[in-house]
Amino acid sequence: MTHNFDKLGLVVDWLDCCRSQDLDALLDMYAERAELECGCEGVRISGRDALAHYWKPKLSGVSADAFGLEEITPRDQGVVIDYLSFEGKLVRIVFAFDAQGKISSMRCGPASSQLLFQVPA
Repeated sequence: MTHNFDKLGLVVDWLDCCRSQDLDALLDMYAERAELECGCEGVRISGRDALAHYWKPKLSGVSADAFGLEEITPRDQGVVIDYLSFEGKLVRIVFAFDAQGKISSMRCGPASSQLLFQVPA
């Protein structure tokens, strides 16, 4: 059974956790077996420990304009955002969520890589 939740609000909260460098709160937003595919670094990971290892250095070395939202678009089962990464580079993320309102998967890469990240109309 799918529960109603605010997908856009969850993504805004995700950005807030990143901006405030709150790793524990950020990790709590992910499902237990959440997957992350990063086209920027060419990595594919899953699970809380791997996510912590991935996010910890990024949250500790943020640029002044890091995690600024550029665009947010709802889609069928998730949300697509363009935002400024921890380095201040434009990145696109496709979020998917489980029925409990946790992030079940993320696929990210440079926002200029439109082929992998096109949003259906």
